[in-house]
Amino acid sequence: QVQLVESGGGLVQAGGSLRLSCAASGRTFSSYTMAWFRQAPGKEREFVAAIRWNGGSTSYADSVKGRFTISRDNAKNTVYLKMNSLKPEDTAVYYCAVGYYSGSYIYSKSHLYTDWGQGTQVTVSS
Repeated sequence: QVQLVESGGGLVQAGGSLRLSCAASGRTFSSYTMAWFRQAPGKEREFVAAIRWNGGSTSYADSVKGRFTISRDNAKNTVYLKMNSLKPEDTAVYYCAVGYYSGSYIYSKSHLYTDWGQGTQVTVSS
């Protein structure tokens, strides 16, 4: 099992930026996908972005394309989510997750991700 610890959340004004970090420790595999999901109050958890650990390919939800960037540092076992031009509707708890499915396609379904962090709150004020 992999342990995931998110950090970097906070309160920011609309139009501002934040960078989330997710540090992974424990068992690792040669091929897996790191992802960010978010959940706003009263809403279902939704996919935000993901990155393949071996190839670096990425995927984004339409709602964050052009504003958010996911990246990884293999040496630090850390994945980042840089969030620019934040909007009030980006307010949510952001979760880091790991998926161990094979193939090159990046899936957005949360049930395909096995290990999850505890989440970090992002609040965007208008």
